[in-house]
Amino acid sequence: MHWARDDHMAMTELQTPPSSDEQVASQSVADAALEQLLVQSGRLSAEDLADARKLQALCGQPLHQVLVAEGGLSAQVMTELRAQLHGCRAISRIELEELRPIPVGIPAQVLLKHAVLPVRDRDDTAAVICAPPDDLHRARPFLPASLQDAKMVLANRDMVTQRIGALHKSALVQAAAARTPAAESCRTWANTRRKRVSLFAVFLCGVLSLSVLYPQMVFSGLAAIAAITLIVSACFKALAFSARAMSPMKQSVLSDVFDIKRLPKVSVLVPLFRETEVAHVLIARLKRLSYPKSLLDVVLVLEEEDGLTSKTLAKTNLPPWIKVVVVPDGRPRTKPRAMNYALDFCEGEIIGVLDAEDAPDPDQIMRVVRRFDAAPKDVACLQGILDYYNARQNWLARCFTIEYAAWFRMILPGVARLGLAIPLGGTTLYFRRNVLEKLGGWDAHNVTEDADLGFRLARHGYRTEMLVTVTEEEANCRPWAWVKQRSRWLKGYMTTYLVHMRQPDLLYRQLGARKFWGFQAHFITSLSQPLLAPFLWSFWLVLLGLPHPLDPLVSRSALMTVGLLFLMIEAVNICIGLAAVSKPKHRHLLPWVPTLHLYWPLGAIAAYKALYELVLKPFFWDKTQHGLSLNHISTARKPASAKGLDLT
Repeated sequence: MHWARDDHMAMTELQTPPSSDEQVASQSVADAALEQLLVQSGRLSAEDLADARKLQALCGQPLHQVLVAEGGLSAQVMTELRAQLHGCRAISRIELEELRPIPVGIPAQVLLKHAVLPVRDRDDTAAVICAPPDDLHRARPFLPASLQDAKMVLANRDMVTQRIGALHKSALVQAAAARTPAAESCRTWANTRRKRVSLFAVFLCGVLSLSVLYPQMVFSGLAAIAAITLIVSACFKALAFSARAMSPMKQSVLSDVFDIKRLPKVSVLVPLFRETEVAHVLIARLKRLSYPKSLLDVVLVLEEEDGLTSKTLAKTNLPPWIKVVVVPDGRPRTKPRAMNYALDFCEGEIIGVLDAEDAPDPDQIMRVVRRFDAAPKDVACLQGILDYYNARQNWLARCFTIEYAAWFRMILPGVARLGLAIPLGGTTLYFRRNVLEKLGGWDAHNVTEDADLGFRLARHGYRTEMLVTVTEEEANCRPWAWVKQRSRWLKGYMTTYLVHMRQPDLLYRQLGARKFWGFQAHFITSLSQPLLAPFLWSFWLVLLGLPHPLDPLVSRSALMTVGLLFLMIEAVNICIGLAAVSKPKHRHLLPWVPTLHLYWPLGAIAAYKALYELVLKPFFWDKTQHGLSLNHISTARKPASAKGLDLT
């Protein structure tokens, strides 16, 4: 068998390899025996073995993992060879399913972590099925005394974990839905529908009654709230923009000297649901990642109900470092519940999240590893920059790209530099696994689990940093699809705000004054502006010299002042947008920045849809359709690398 040599095996980011002493230490007796067996059996040539040794020295992984990950040998063949070396036997998937498990009272999460499963062997003796024997040695302390001397049987790791998942399905499904502590989750709303509907009905009737009895008073009150929150929003953005301008994001924040003694394994969760249009493109983009494949664990997360995507992937030749985890059907059927379930199947110390339509920078994982290695331990999350590869498709896609450029390249970096908590985006996120598990993963019932988790991290004393790496994804380019996606985001924002404000005094103590008021400014303005936008639009009547509903109560000069203030804030937003797209890649968007004023009205429609769903369907996940731009762009082109970006 000849070992394929392709681009994804290159590891150009490994600037300085480990010392020769470390290389010698990594050559264990087991590796030496495996090398001899591979050459003697003719499964590996001397040339391929030399290449494997070089990769092993660079990434510090056992030889068998390097060979399987880089396509030198299949996982099953390697399992059989290692079983031969260890004097035990390897079993197939069919035989694994036929062996009776031994109940030992060990949590499924522990069994999955070590990929071990106690069973009754064919001769009715106790045995422990494992993948690497090293995992069995680490799992021995968790096993009962009766299994300490049980014989070892080898199987492919994915086979073992899938079998554990099937045997402990109920416990894992329950844990996925309730992983986050109840005090920090919205799942307690599941039994309060009647109360929610009743309270909202009373509130709505009260507002309508007051509007009929005192229309000018209600209009002036809501217009005042809209104007005040507009000013707060403008000040918040201006401060963040100024902080970003005074301390621009630079490539130099990541050291060019690479001195990590041990590269960590990185797992990347990619939730998929009805993504047949982009599945093949996704695999091609993931293959461009240049992190050592023996240290990369990409987990495609599928819903059990989604047979179409499962069939599509079944016909796809997935590389050994990409695996599929099928989430058993349950409620709520949301992305965070799926990720909670898949988290226990991950092998990495760092957990990343990408979306189905994403095209990450090839060197993204290496940049994440570098930054986590250098960062203080309280930096628990790294957020990358999101961009769009279909910005030229139509006007809506252009506006979406401008909005995201302003948010991820200007506002969020400024918010971080102001020392405020960052509301995370849903993709290009990387977490220290121990912190993510400590906090209870994602709230399975929150439809903006990312923003919620960003503030939960801050409440528990952790920080999020912005990282100079770009992921390109698909801008929503159809109006109703845009409204559906934005309504889900706004509903999640409403949910997140209500959950965290259950105990304002506790939130204040946990966040501190600066982050607490930053939290208020961000959420209140993000929610009030689209909901109250029609009241702000009414001031166009004043600027155009037309009658205004507040003329009997407020002088024309005061109304004109508010209208001019409205125009000034629009000018501030335009300036931020122009700065965000002023670099060569986005310069073609400059003429379109002023048209954002026509783009935001869609947000008002989304906000009222979100409010309706918050009351009646708070856990409903309005799926965003992807793949709408595949006929408009060349999906084979290489996405821009952060090395070529000017982010200052």
